[in-house]
Amino acid sequence: MQPREKRRRRRHTAEFKAAAVAACREPGASVAAVALDRKLNANLLRTWIKRADKVPSMPKAIAAPEMASFLPLRIDTRNEPSATERPIRVHIRKGRTRVTIEWPATAAGACALWLRELLG
Repeated sequence: MQPREKRRRRRHTAEFKAAAVAACREPGASVAAVALDRKLNANLLRTWIKRADKVPSMPKAIAAPEMASFLPLRIDTRNEPSATERPIRVHIRKGRTRVTIEWPATAAGACALWLRELLG
């Protein structure tokens, strides 16, 4: 019987670990499948994932992509009238009848009096 050659421990680069963890965080990916593809033990890969979650200073490639709730939007207001120039619009619906009334914003007090009498 021949003596078995001693197995050497493999060392993986930070980039390799980051790529493996990022692959696990893809939608629908399983840790086991990613581990098999990269010839890793799934438990070792789970350890890397836990470490990546604990260490905030890990490279951004490890972190899961963040979804922005809001995107910045620049609105060009040069051509829009100011708030005092825009009319007050009142939309009234009764059955199939619809009425829209526009009142100058500069006469907002008179509009309020009219609405009180109308709804009164």
